[in-house]
Amino acid sequence: MVPLEAAKAAWFGLSACLMLALLWLSVAAMPELRRPAPLLLVLTFLAMAKFYAHELVLGQVNLLFGAIVVLAIVWLRQGRGAAAGLLFAIAVVVKPYAVIFAPWLATRPRRTAFLSMAAGMIVLLLLPAVRYGWQGNLHLLIDWWQTVTTTTAPNLANPDNVSLGAMYTKWLGPDSPARILAVVTAAALLLLMCVVVAGRGALRATDTLEASILLLLIPLLSPQGWDYVFLIGTPAVMLLINDSALLAREVRIAAIAAIAIVALTIYDLVGRGAYAMFMQLSIVTLCVIVEIVALATLRFRRAA
Repeated sequence: MVPLEAAKAAWFGLSACLMLALLWLSVAAMPELRRPAPLLLVLTFLAMAKFYAHELVLGQVNLLFGAIVVLAIVWLRQGRGAAAGLLFAIAVVVKPYAVIFAPWLATRPRRTAFLSMAAGMIVLLLLPAVRYGWQGNLHLLIDWWQTVTTTTAPNLANPDNVSLGAMYTKWLGPDSPARILAVVTAAALLLLMCVVVAGRGALRATDTLEASILLLLIPLLSPQGWDYVFLIGTPAVMLLINDSALLAREVRIAAIAAIAIVALTIYDLVGRGAYAMFMQLSIVTLCVIVEIVALATLRFRRAA
């Protein structure tokens, strides 16, 4: 609708604003501020800066996705369940990954957000029929699914792919039990998520921790999880920084090391060879798994 260069500039500026919004909303989502907000903002920005930069260069929509989801988390904490559910539905339009939040919302004591999200998704799935007709809308959805499924296998060996499937494929090769191992690992992480949810007990502010784990899981579970998609885990990293003192010493060291390794492994800093090896060995994927386990221990320690 506008000249390409103008559109690029506008989207770049909007994305930069969304980056700031994502950071600020993550502060608002913290169950309890145990460190000064400016310190949290600075440390989290430094930890995620390389992902933000990659996102801005590529002009992707992950910052938009992250800002929508974290705003929904904030609204959940404020008791605005219906509005939060609609935001999750809108997030599905931006990135279908957001469907992972539907079963989680269904486990909350109040089903308002889940029902709102379900209703919103139905409307948004049917809405394109107004322009394309029923058959045209169905054709669009089928073509989308075919595009996703047919481009997955070639991308698993890409060094920038950080999904569980890519990790095992890079380690073992395409003609190996890589897919089975990825499914088993994914099932184990989802089981850990279920344990975290089951451990809510009488805790009041549980949404941020649980949603943060889901945000970190998205790039791991998606077979086309590119490294910069980890930027949506901004609230997860901020929560670990905020609550690091509550972690057991060994877990705290592992979590801080994982965050630092991911943050400092930059192409221009470590060089071509080291960076290529880092990505080929899927070390970033292993570091994120460590972060997920560290977040889970916060629930076991009744901290969040």
